[in-house]
Amino acid sequence: MSLMVPIEGGVVELHDYINLNKWTSSDYTLSDPGRGSDRKVITWTETIEPFYVMKYPVTQHFYNFVMHYEVVEQSVSNLPITEVSWLDSIIFCNALSRMLGRTECYTVTDESEDIIYHNQASGFRLLSDAEWQYVRKAGTKGYRYDKIDKIAWYQNNSNGVAHEVGKLLPNPWGVYDMIGNVWEWCWDLYDPERYGDYRVFRGGSWAEVENNCGSTIRRKSMPDFKIDDLGFRIAFTIFN
Repeated sequence: MSLMVPIEGGVVELHDYINLNKWTSSDYTLSDPGRGSDRKVITWTETIEPFYVMKYPVTQHFYNFVMHYEVVEQSVSNLPITEVSWLDSIIFCNALSRMLGRTECYTVTDESEDIIYHNQASGFRLLSDAEWQYVRKAGTKGYRYDKIDKIAWYQNNSNGVAHEVGKLLPNPWGVYDMIGNVWEWCWDLYDPERYGDYRVFRGGSWAEVENNCGSTIRRKSMPDFKIDDLGFRIAFTIFN
């Protein structure tokens, strides 16, 4: 599948901040981890197994074809799909798997935290939080692999809208738009003890300031949350 890039296995270190204050709101705008003494840094390491990842975020054309078997206007065909929830992205992955004769990765239930991921399934899936960062960094060590205006649509250059995928420079592994343009849902629960069924999304967007577009930026929201700068990217596992 030409849109999919093979990724070799490896190890990735992640970090995030824990808000030491009690979480009392489900408002997306209050999902910031806090400042200074209100938060602490946590780090952890994960091993990545080989997999394939899509070069681009899922586009409007691709999403509508899979979900509705129709083609959207050519003028918007390569814009990333947005206004899709985490649950929508899971349903899309299963639909594409069925379409291409692969085993569905997810058993879908009414409660997002009870959705089962079948890690031996051949079908399409979301990236894990760790996989996302591993692919984004692509062997590089910095917050970004090049100057931001060369690789990302963000607040200063987006003119307030999402842009067609693949128009800026890819990372060293040939993957586009992982920084800016649209945030991307990941599979993982953010922190179930503190935030319940909130899921991770990554990368920044066309609406974000420069500092919020990079390899380690993480945000979270409810699995049914939708907004005009949040989409997703797909992957599938390589089995020996």
